[in-house]
Amino acid sequence: MAIPITPAGDAPAPLRDVQHYMRPGLLQLASLPPLSLYVHLPWCLKKCPYCDFNSHEWQGAGGAAGIPEQRYLDALVADLEAALPLVWGRPVHSVFIGGGTPSLFSPQAIDRLLGDIRARLPLAADCEITLEANPGTFEKDRFRAFRAAGVTRLSVGVQSFNDRHLQALGRVHDRAQALAAVEEAAQAFDTFNLDIMYALPGQTMAELDADLHQALALAPPHISIYHLTIEPNTYFAKFPPAIPADDDAYAMLDRITELTGQAGMERYEISAYAQPGHACFHNTNYWQFGDYLGIGAGAHSKLSFAHRVVRQTRFRDPVRYMEHALAGRAVAQDEDVRRADLPFEYMLNALRLRGGFALQDFVERTGLPVTAIAQALDEAERKGLIERDMVHVRPTECGFDFLSDLQALFLAD
Repeated sequence: MAIPITPAGDAPAPLRDVQHYMRPGLLQLASLPPLSLYVHLPWCLKKCPYCDFNSHEWQGAGGAAGIPEQRYLDALVADLEAALPLVWGRPVHSVFIGGGTPSLFSPQAIDRLLGDIRARLPLAADCEITLEANPGTFEKDRFRAFRAAGVTRLSVGVQSFNDRHLQALGRVHDRAQALAAVEEAAQAFDTFNLDIMYALPGQTMAELDADLHQALALAPPHISIYHLTIEPNTYFAKFPPAIPADDDAYAMLDRITELTGQAGMERYEISAYAQPGHACFHNTNYWQFGDYLGIGAGAHSKLSFAHRVVRQTRFRDPVRYMEHALAGRAVAQDEDVRRADLPFEYMLNALRLRGGFALQDFVERTGLPVTAIAQALDEAERKGLIERDMVHVRPTECGFDFLSDLQALFLAD
């Protein structure tokens, strides 16, 4: 799961020691949530026309082989070391290496990265370590080398098994490469994810069925399925393709849920389907308003302290990020989350989960009383968007279908 990136200023955020974050404040957090680590590797072979992530085509000599692996890894380590006082002693339950296309980095680089992380952070014994991979960077035995480096879970960006749709999406791989990559992932890893997109330019229901049947035939433990959306500042925003109408897209989503259900997969989050025991811990920690330290170009962090919740953003441009990180100043923005914004921030995540959330978790992770959301919960229940008891809140089918409307009820005035 990619975290949205906001523009960062030219100057680094003020240097602050841990005492700044531990000072008295308005919130009362009795305990800290689980901690995850996100590592952003920002380069791609080619920028996809729909992509608004912080990713950059590598234009240097030697193609992907010319990526400044060692300098970037040095910057990541410097970034991590500068952040250690903020998370000191807290175990890390998951690591997610995202991008960009992290599989452009060599297995030796990933091995060094994970070794550097283990030397500085206490990883839980069952720590989930995910690496995003692109079938266009696939080579025989490359995935096994990532597994040997310590990666426990691969996320393969297939998007489609239809060559016409792959070409329309600007992907650098074709159907044959996608199939080979997934088969290799299945052999190398005990658990893996497929990224699939729907409502593609010119896509019919029959073509969606073919994509889903092919994906499910490969028996993935987890599938993340995303609606193609036209994001600002992308090639598709300037030159929008003809995509299926909203009603057709809703029908496609119903079909996806039907077919994955028949294959024994549960839709545990708005865009995630998993076999029992294979839900992604890292993404679930985001959705449950857990903490995450983000290192790398443009990465976000959300960190909790006794009296506040803090968000940070690293410098977005990879060159500037490396310069600032190596100087010990990787953070471009560093702000407390306003008390009034915490209900919406929590619900923006927790209501994406089919199982919803426990009211006690809201209290523990925001430091706010349940009365802070009582009025919005009443309104959501009146509109049929949630069901609840004295302990738990869950989105209804209607709430899941109109998730943005449900989340908006918790916006601060």
